[in-house]
Amino acid sequence: MKKTVYIEVSTTDPAFNLALEEYVFEQMPKDREYFLTWRNDNAIIVGRHQNTAAEINEEFVKEKNIKVVRRLSGGGAVYHDLGNLNFTFIVDAQPGQKVDLRKFCQPIADTLCALGAMAEVDGRNDILIDGMKVSGNAQYVRQGRVMHHGTILFDSDMTVLSQALRPDPAKAQAKGVKSVRSRVTNVRQCLSWDMTIGQFRDALSGSLMAGGFEKYELTQADIAAIQEIQSKRYDQWAWNYGFCEAGALIRKRRIEGCGTVEAHITLKNDLITGISFRGDYFSTLPPEELAGLFIGLPLMEGALRTALENHRAGDYMTGLENEDLVDLLCGQ
Repeated sequence: MKKTVYIEVSTTDPAFNLALEEYVFEQMPKDREYFLTWRNDNAIIVGRHQNTAAEINEEFVKEKNIKVVRRLSGGGAVYHDLGNLNFTFIVDAQPGQKVDLRKFCQPIADTLCALGAMAEVDGRNDILIDGMKVSGNAQYVRQGRVMHHGTILFDSDMTVLSQALRPDPAKAQAKGVKSVRSRVTNVRQCLSWDMTIGQFRDALSGSLMAGGFEKYELTQADIAAIQEIQSKRYDQWAWNYGFCEAGALIRKRRIEGCGTVEAHITLKNDLITGISFRGDYFSTLPPEELAGLFIGLPLMEGALRTALENHRAGDYMTGLENEDLVDLLCGQ
């Protein structure tokens, strides 16, 4: 059994913290597993495949000086403030492992229950208390490792949260709610006894690592390497906003079990010259590889089905069936 290393992150800079996750995932020794807890100052963290401009209330975000940073994993946009506790597991993936959020969500829910907040895992990536969301989760699976990270709304400012995000009307309709604020709540008010976020952080880490762990403090060399990743990716407009330009043709649909999928399609002489996928879906294989299957083909059902014959759309967008993808692209 591999040793578990715990990193209690002290910085609250969202760009640095996402770079730190990437550094631990990519560069720290693979002969151990990692658990991180961290907090961000006011920020919106958007999913890997999302159209940033469509997810945020840009005027409000600028007015409140809320940072917007894109993460490596799929899923939807989330609001962070200092009342929100984030956690990250970085562990070995099983051979052929697909996105599996419940495996990591359930221990979080169990810990909340032990503290008196009767939580349950619901849907593909949420933890709920009394039917209201307290935690959203996402995963990044690459090269035999999985990074699972999530938020826990402990004592967040719900007023800011509800104004900073621009919910997809189709998603809200599917969940039977009218707003972000109406379907989220804070953990703190649900506990059997009151505690600070620092005490909650200690309780969470202690519960999840009851089998023992080694605490790790970042070195100056670590910090320098993280800052380099931050400057090259997470501080860049091109990463956080820049690849969200619309194509000539846009197809968008919310697909049960997958999420919102938006295809931006460019055509020349009736042949597909480019497709980029956006949405709050999760992925195991890069969706760009899926898009590449269709380059040079006519936008016709038969041609698209033939291109998919030896591929599973669900490997690229979790929960997506081949026929769903064909229907989406063809506007069915």
